[in-house]
Amino acid sequence: MALDWKQQAIEQLEFHWNMALRPRLEGLTDEEYLWEPAVGCWSVRPRGEAVTAMAMGQGDLVVDWDRPEPDPAPVTTIAWRIAHVACGVFGMRAANHFGEGGMDYDTVEWSGTAAGGVAFLDEQHARWIDGVRSLDDAGMAAPVGPTEGPWADAPMAGLVLHINREAIHHGAEIALLRDLYRTSTAEPA
Repeated sequence: MALDWKQQAIEQLEFHWNMALRPRLEGLTDEEYLWEPAVGCWSVRPRGEAVTAMAMGQGDLVVDWDRPEPDPAPVTTIAWRIAHVACGVFGMRAANHFGEGGMDYDTVEWSGTAAGGVAFLDEQHARWIDGVRSLDDAGMAAPVGPTEGPWADAPMAGLVLHINREAIHHGAEIALLRDLYRTSTAEPA
């Protein structure tokens, strides 16, 4: 029996999405979404309050960003992590590989609310996973092309697995930030 690697990759991401990441976003408040657990956090914030030289966004809000990234990298808020997963992990790749391109950190109107950020994440996840489902074996084996820079010759299957890793990694960070917020704001027993 032949193993369907595309289906395995889809099931891996969807298991994480449905069992770990998406349920952990239920009940996310605006205060928690924007909570800065450390000094110097990167976040989504009004343009005039950006803390980085390369803050990006289409509207009144920007996401903090710098290149090269500082070492060590700054702690980020839940809002920043959701923005990164929605745009940089799912959205740009869905636009570049299954749409007409054109999405990047500068073209997005960021949400300053938890509900808006989660809705954007849901939308971009759906676009990405629907695109992956549309691929046949030849599509999974085809080179990803120039939108992936130095990885242009890598197979689409490699990008699919990379996106899974990114979603799992950053989803775990979001879950940890939720745990830290809950425990740091809890009333003593």
